[in-house]
Amino acid sequence: MSVIYILLTVSVIVGVAFFIVFLLAVKSGQYDDSYTPSVRMLFEDELVKKQTKQSTKSKTD
Repeated sequence: MSVIYILLTVSVIVGVAFFIVFLLAVKSGQYDDSYTPSVRMLFEDELVKKQTKQSTKSKTD
């Protein structure tokens, strides 16, 4: 029975350690995405063109 208490304690400590590391990574800006917004504007034109082509096709059908 004492093994369960040890395993539970160790798992809580490991969980807290991973959470602290995650918070430090978020604070340091590791998950900030500076590339996608600059590329996103390139893909929006293609989506708009596809939507206008589909809307003109549906109007002619």
